[in-house]
Amino acid sequence: MTSISQQFEYLRAKNQCALIPFITAGDPDLENTEEALRVLDASGADFIELGVPYSDPLADGPVIQAAATRALKKRTRLADVLEMAQSVTRGLRSPIILFTYYNPILNLGVQQFLKQVANSGIKGLVVPDLPLEEAGHLLQLADAVGVEVTLLVTPNSSSERIQAIARQSRGFIYLVSVTGVTGMRSQVQTRVKDVLSEIRSVTNKPIGVGFGISSPKQAYQMKEWGADAVIVGSAFVQRLGETTPYQGLRAIGDFCSDLKTSVSILSA
Repeated sequence: MTSISQQFEYLRAKNQCALIPFITAGDPDLENTEEALRVLDASGADFIELGVPYSDPLADGPVIQAAATRALKKRTRLADVLEMAQSVTRGLRSPIILFTYYNPILNLGVQQFLKQVANSGIKGLVVPDLPLEEAGHLLQLADAVGVEVTLLVTPNSSSERIQAIARQSRGFIYLVSVTGVTGMRSQVQTRVKDVLSEIRSVTNKPIGVGFGISSPKQAYQMKEWGADAVIVGSAFVQRLGETTPYQGLRAIGDFCSDLKTSVSILSA
């Protein structure tokens, strides 16, 4: 399967902005998650971010917290998520990026975790509660097994920290568009445009913008501001988890297609 970096190179060569939907594994169940991955892959997703349900999700807003709670009530565990991923990734065009907090990684053991992630066909990793200063060990071990660990920049990150994160982040740089947790918002902070320009001035690595983006209009705006990828989470999770499985799958497929169309529109 194509790596995160290779996929971005392909999209850049075609002058395309990437779409990265996020869903929570196990909501409403893992069978539905597996089908959701296929639906998103067929509906325009360029990558798919797959969240591991966690009991104390510090970066997640109410929609994703609720999804994680539902998944945990179904006894969805990290091992189950990786097993499910292994059964589906080979048939997908879109590389999978695993979103997980650090405690489940520590519980399993970093090396064992990365071995299982690589064996499952997952190509990327985002760990929102792992600070740059403590990421070196994970980055080194992940490099060895071909898993690209993406680090996060926030609107409040200093210039020095942005440069340090840009040097260390693999695959792309994840720009958090809001100060706070994930969730759907009516507007995206204009500060994001300035941070995008600042990151671009110190690196040529792709930049993905996420948190708070919930509409095709906002996705298009991020593309116009210079994002290489738009990451949309809560709006997908809500559509998938808060209705019947059939309706949810149909809703995320339609929404994914609409978003991909919006980031593919040429500038006026």
